[in-house]
Amino acid sequence: MGLEEMLLEIKDTSELMVDLAYSSLLYNNRDIAEEVYQLDGRMRELENEIQEMAIEKATEDKDIKKALLVIRLAQSVGEISKAALKIADVVRRDVPPHPVIQLALRETDVIITSVVVGEGSDLDGATLGKVRLATNTGMYAIAVRRGRRYIYGPNKTTTIMGGDTLYVRGPEDGEQYFRDLASGKEHLGPDDLKGP
Repeated sequence: MGLEEMLLEIKDTSELMVDLAYSSLLYNNRDIAEEVYQLDGRMRELENEIQEMAIEKATEDKDIKKALLVIRLAQSVGEISKAALKIADVVRRDVPPHPVIQLALRETDVIITSVVVGEGSDLDGATLGKVRLATNTGMYAIAVRRGRRYIYGPNKTTTIMGGDTLYVRGPEDGEQYFRDLASGKEHLGPDDLKGP
């Protein structure tokens, strides 16, 4: 992976961490708070790899200022992820948030949630475009975790596999149907599927 790709991944990872941290606080969801901690591990790996690669390039190109900018950028993004950890830590430690925070956060009708896609469900092996996830559930995919790898900003051509963790954003009233669809309890009708 090149330096540009790693910088993009560290940015996407920190954005997802912030989204998940706020959601964990809003819904007092310990599972989502734990996911923030898992993402932090990947952030630390990326930060180290970026710093090493920037130093290697500086020795090759003799461009110390460019390397310093890249390292500072990675550190700044790392600070954002540390802030997300602090938010998630409130949920992990079962500290009740101040009522004013809960009121402010509840002003939104959009939630972020995650679910593991069941093998054999209608989502297993299908692209997001074919199952028209947003149309059928109201939920928009924002990331997919496949093992240790994350796919950020999945689109209609992204194939979902059984065992993937799918992170979605959407209205609270679409969450249960989305969960049932992902687990295989609910199924899409022929009219709900997009042609090949």
